[in-house]
Amino acid sequence: MRFFFSLLITFCVCNHSFSQSKFVLKNKAASDKIKFKLIHNLIVFPVEVNGVKLSFLLDTGVSKPIIFNTLDGIDTLQVNNTEKIFLRGLGEGESIEAIKSRKNLFKIGNALNVNQTLYVIFDTSMDFAPRLGVPIHGIIGYDLFKDFIVEVNYSGRYIRLNDPKKYKPKSCRKCEVLDLEFYNSKPYINAEVDIKNDRVPIKLLIDSGGSDALWLFEDKKKKITPEEGNYFEDFLGNGLSGSIYGKRSKVDKFYLKNFMLEHVNVAYPDSASIYYARKFVDRSGSISGELLRRFNLTFNYGKNQITLKRNSNFKRPFSYNKSGISLEYGDVRLVRESQKGVDGNRYEDPQSRVQVSSTPIILVTTYKYSFKPAFTIVELRKNSPAMRAGLMINDVIVSINGKGSYEYTLQEMLQHFYGRDGKRIRLKIDRDGKLMDFQFDLESIIK
Repeated sequence: MRFFFSLLITFCVCNHSFSQSKFVLKNKAASDKIKFKLIHNLIVFPVEVNGVKLSFLLDTGVSKPIIFNTLDGIDTLQVNNTEKIFLRGLGEGESIEAIKSRKNLFKIGNALNVNQTLYVIFDTSMDFAPRLGVPIHGIIGYDLFKDFIVEVNYSGRYIRLNDPKKYKPKSCRKCEVLDLEFYNSKPYINAEVDIKNDRVPIKLLIDSGGSDALWLFEDKKKKITPEEGNYFEDFLGNGLSGSIYGKRSKVDKFYLKNFMLEHVNVAYPDSASIYYARKFVDRSGSISGELLRRFNLTFNYGKNQITLKRNSNFKRPFSYNKSGISLEYGDVRLVRESQKGVDGNRYEDPQSRVQVSSTPIILVTTYKYSFKPAFTIVELRKNSPAMRAGLMINDVIVSINGKGSYEYTLQEMLQHFYGRDGKRIRLKIDRDGKLMDFQFDLESIIK
């Protein structure tokens, strides 16, 4: 499953109007280290808002923090000084009603901002947790990056916030330093890509709120189009303004200065979904989590620079979902689990039936019934192996390859669909209360 949280606010925001909003490190510390979880290539980390502990995504594609009203009792956040506005994001839907709130207290590790502006979206359908498998209460980007030199260590799964006045950069001969350009408080870099044997210069939004590797906007004049016959139509993910569809393919080579990656996954979103994103006419697309995670990054917004150092993920092959199934962490199912126990004081070896103790012990099996998370098929790619096997949207997966689905996280479940060509997938599903068995083999479409 793919997710895209980059926003376009439908009114002009002047950066100078927020000059009093600033993060500072407590006790004038030089830096602070914050651990994060990497979920579907997205950075999830703890943020405290007005005394309430929440889980946020770190998204370089947003200018102001956003909170989704998926909390029970959002009044506990004490959101004050509000006004109604409308937000626009990726997707084919309409703008979303939200409120803008000033003078909020944000705490991230030892970093504090006592005058933070945020947006609250009250549409309860804007709940991305089912697609990620973990609670997500909000997103934050520019306002954190502008006040610190921010290290994003994907291999170590931590963020380090550095006071720019006390930061001393380490010497790194194998690093590459790229210039950043900003448009509406969002960072862009220049890169190159090989398409149909031509090296094409591109300008990309750095979008850590997207989990794909690379997005490109189709442009025939610049020769940015998928290779004929070497792509497939697919559901690309969810944006704030609805679902996003497009084409999936690969590019032969992708360059960030002297760093070169081969056979990189690329998605070409349909034009309707990215209509507002193309208001910045120089933009060619986005570089997102699946590609960013191959580096450890240092963002220095004050100097308009980003430093890249390749990490242990750099040479990992780019893979994609070969099943055609998109899952959602949805309702729960009643599951019967067996438990072994003892009764009395006699134990017999169940194989030999030999009593091994003079004191009677009896081995018994009991069953426990409990509610476990269920994974529901919410998207099914046309003519995919799963569709041809007979699977349908709203099927609930009970087991995969003989193991109960409740024993997996959503991320672990999806990983089954990224395997080698020919890998056999066996699913037991619940369709309207009826258990059914299906099987299919994974297959590549892209050469």
